[in-house]
Amino acid sequence: MIDYYASLYESCDRPALQPWLSIIPAQLNRLFSELRHGDLEKWRTIVEHLPTVRASTIDLNCGSIRIGGEGDCDLLTRKTIEKLLRTLHPWRKGPYEVHGVFVDAEWRSDLKWDRLRGHIQPLNDRWVLDVGCGNGYHCWRIAGCGARQVIGIDPTLLSVMQFHAIKHFAGPEFPVYVLPFGIEDVPRGLKAFDSVFSMGILYHRRSPIDHLLELRDCLRPGGELILETLVIDGRLGETLLPEGRYAKMRNVWFIPSPFTLASWLKRCGFKNVRLIDVSRTTTCEQRSTDWMRFQSLADFLDLHDPNRTCEGLPAPKRAIFLADSP
Repeated sequence: MIDYYASLYESCDRPALQPWLSIIPAQLNRLFSELRHGDLEKWRTIVEHLPTVRASTIDLNCGSIRIGGEGDCDLLTRKTIEKLLRTLHPWRKGPYEVHGVFVDAEWRSDLKWDRLRGHIQPLNDRWVLDVGCGNGYHCWRIAGCGARQVIGIDPTLLSVMQFHAIKHFAGPEFPVYVLPFGIEDVPRGLKAFDSVFSMGILYHRRSPIDHLLELRDCLRPGGELILETLVIDGRLGETLLPEGRYAKMRNVWFIPSPFTLASWLKRCGFKNVRLIDVSRTTTCEQRSTDWMRFQSLADFLDLHDPNRTCEGLPAPKRAIFLADSP
């Protein structure tokens, strides 16, 4: 796994990042020496056996991240690509199109991107961190906007291997990396990134305030936080703390109202806090597909009232906040 990141160490010329880059090899060694995951070697073998096909075109700025086309390889090679990519099931984030193979992931992640891209600071030449990035869909979109360096972190190893599968076809020239880490693996007080994304993570944290402080620590002074999370309708101070599961998820802790979340951000020292979007999650955006055959949003909602989850709680609604680091 460490070999996947050699070019990251070689290409990074931002001094503020060196305290982290200098310890990443040791972090990876420790992670994989302690790890006992039965499928990891299988996933690595899949990535290593993907056909090498030169992409005639790469488009990171369309809804479906497009790498190459059908004419870049013969039918047998395309079928091999599809077979190997399907063995990395389930694909949660996407969509992707690789040499004519359409990876129809559970989430239409392009819809979330469309809701925020016209509001954030231009990403050209910026150093960007994407926390909880999954298989890196938004990392590629960020790179398509001209970011100088994009680092995603996600502790889910299958998602990380899916990213490496996509990067295999995109090629090494793109400055995009996904590391198998959580936010707790980023040194405190780093203050190295111009933009930090945290999308779909806050409600999974037992302490949302600590998470906001961790995100602030990653940003340089004046850097921009892009935060997307579940919210409920309500006034200042109102927060939903599910007693059991929420939409069949065990690890949902705090779902604030937008007013409450804005107050949390200000309490953590963020400036210029602004809400740019509130959208209900629909089954057009999150659904089961041939590339994610498990249950999805339609199975998590009340059969008779789509405004409620199957537990009787408010159905998923998501807000996007922007804020500046002090």
